Amino acid sequence: MSQGVELETSIGYLLKEASSVLHSAMDAVLRPLDMTITQYSCLELLAQRPGLSSSDLARGAFVSRQSMNVLLQQMTRDGLVSRAEQAPVGRVLPTQITALGRERLARASAAVAAVESRMIGALPAGDRAELRRLLRECVAALADG
Repeated sequence: MSQGVELETSIGYLLKEASSVLHSAMDAVLRPLDMTITQYSCLELLAQRPGLSSSDLARGAFVSRQSMNVLLQQMTRDGLVSRAEQAPVGRVLPTQITALGRERLARASAAVAAVESRMIGALPAGDRAELRRLLRECVAALADG
């Protein structure tokens, strides 16, 4: 008998399972739109917080700075984002979403919202609010170190 984590009752294991299923469902709806989850995350972040740096985008999309730099180069070539040639202050190059990026984001956001609705659709509104609150507390407990 194992003395480790009991998978049937482990909150961490259940969160990882939920994350994995959510990731697969998001990937399934974004792939036909020729978009990855990281591209979607980047565009969503820029739509809500224009001018973020590459480092800020990497943190927000949960990828390395190197991966984000490669992604931003590709997204710039594809016309989804634009970046200043020179930093207005310091060395940070702010990134902006383009009109094409906003068009692509609108379709992707609708697809992702449908996935989230499917995921939480059976939960009453009060339970949804409680779930958000509890997840924020879990994040804060580990983020504080």
